[in-house]
Amino acid sequence: MIRRLFLSLLALPLLVSAADAPPNIVMIISDDHLWSDYGFMGHQIIQTPNLDRLASESLTFRRGYVTSSLCCPSLATIITGLYPHQHKVTSNDPPIPTGMAKKGFQNSKEFEAGREVMSKHLEEAGTLPTMLKQKGYLSLQTGKWWQKHFSRGGFTHGMTHGGRHGDAGLDIGRKTIQPVYDFIADAKKQQKPFFVWYAPMMPHDPHTPPQRLLDKYKDKTPSEHVAKYWAMVEWFDETCGELVKHIDNQGLKENTIFVYISDNGWITNPQTGRFDAKSKQSQYDGGLRAPIMIRWPGKVRPRMTDELAQSIDLAPTLLKAAGLEPTKAMPGNNLLDEAAVSARKTLYGECFTHNFVDLDNPAANLRWRWVVDGHDKLIVPDRTNQPDDVVELYDLKADPTEEKNLAAESADKVQALAAKLDAWWKP
Repeated sequence: MIRRLFLSLLALPLLVSAADAPPNIVMIISDDHLWSDYGFMGHQIIQTPNLDRLASESLTFRRGYVTSSLCCPSLATIITGLYPHQHKVTSNDPPIPTGMAKKGFQNSKEFEAGREVMSKHLEEAGTLPTMLKQKGYLSLQTGKWWQKHFSRGGFTHGMTHGGRHGDAGLDIGRKTIQPVYDFIADAKKQQKPFFVWYAPMMPHDPHTPPQRLLDKYKDKTPSEHVAKYWAMVEWFDETCGELVKHIDNQGLKENTIFVYISDNGWITNPQTGRFDAKSKQSQYDGGLRAPIMIRWPGKVRPRMTDELAQSIDLAPTLLKAAGLEPTKAMPGNNLLDEAAVSARKTLYGECFTHNFVDLDNPAANLRWRWVVDGHDKLIVPDRTNQPDDVVELYDLKADPTEEKNLAAESADKVQALAAKLDAWWKP
């Protein structure tokens, strides 16, 4: 009996409670990266040895999802733990005033005024770095960041000072990782726990990988565009390996949580090099699905699982690990609570227009709502912004690339899932 009890305790993913000293947290966010484009997810050509190793050392959710397939709202969800319709940062850019040319919009006072509203929405929603300050955390922003100066997100340190999606922060990974190393050294000197936001614009275009990596892939596909993207994925993987190795070599492995996710998916159009229709900005898994990893040696038992997880879960998970309580507004689960993860069978999400229609009214920007229930996925278009779209239903287990719409032959299932969507959020 004692042996059975001991073995049952070992089976729990969270083996001990958060230590008195709060854990360091490193969040790695890939940018425009298809869910299947990893060795551990089964890709036969792309090599990702460092992420494969991280996955093997982590609680890895192969069926992870983001809430929205566009980078700015997706990142805002990761840092707030809220759905886009809650934090109101639903789109990448403000609305373009009637009569204004798109080309000059990003240099206009109207653009800056709109971005200020977006940043205020994020501040009002509350962010993970702001909450971690209660435990004395220092926090560093690097890479992609849309909400003006890094301090607007509650970071104590950062690289981005106000550019549209990152300015100087976009050097991280592609040019250097040294700012992260310097920050960690400073946090160690101050004996403070730290949070790192490592969100390089990788494998995001421009796809400009080192020639040695492009040479490795260019003969493995007839499209140079695809080869460049594959090479970018491996280049990104190399930077992740360098970051993990540095943390471990600093003696910080045991008390550092690594979290991994991508902001949205990407499928390369082999003719143009741009993204295909069923990837980013779309309502499909090519834009929405994203594996999630959590590594915490000695605390979280490594395993691969097909249970559902989502980007809304990261903030509450990390707050609990740091000894803090998630806010009441956060709808996500603690991914280290095995019972809560197993009990949830349904995920919800929403996709919005690239530019806001209305900065203060999320419903005005809506394109699709979607729900994944087990392996069933229902997509409901917004009648204003997507008037020609139809309701879509897919069996993700039999049809993971969403080719066969089953809605017409499964009216009862459509009705039941639509009712769940409306109970979650009905604009």
